[in-house]
Amino acid sequence: MYVILVYDVGQKRVGKMLKLCRRYLNWIQNSVLEGEISEVKLLELKKEALDIIDTETDSLIIFNTRNEKWLKKEVVGKERQSVDNFL
Repeated sequence: MYVILVYDVGQKRVGKMLKLCRRYLNWIQNSVLEGEISEVKLLELKKEALDIIDTETDSLIIFNTRNEKWLKKEVVGKERQSVDNFL
């Protein structure tokens, strides 16, 4: 499946959350990642994220679709990291 993940966590946890999410997805913007991921890997990511976030104040939002082709993506301005050039 293809996901877009957005997180909003306390300043002390931002680095840990980014490091975790980059193991599974491609970082495209501050607190935003995207990419193909299996259901099992997504479950792993969510489980590990629960060890980092404070569920009373932080949030993790995951948008998913079956395939990237069903999602129109438009970038206005500079794209932080292009994921089109992978071999």
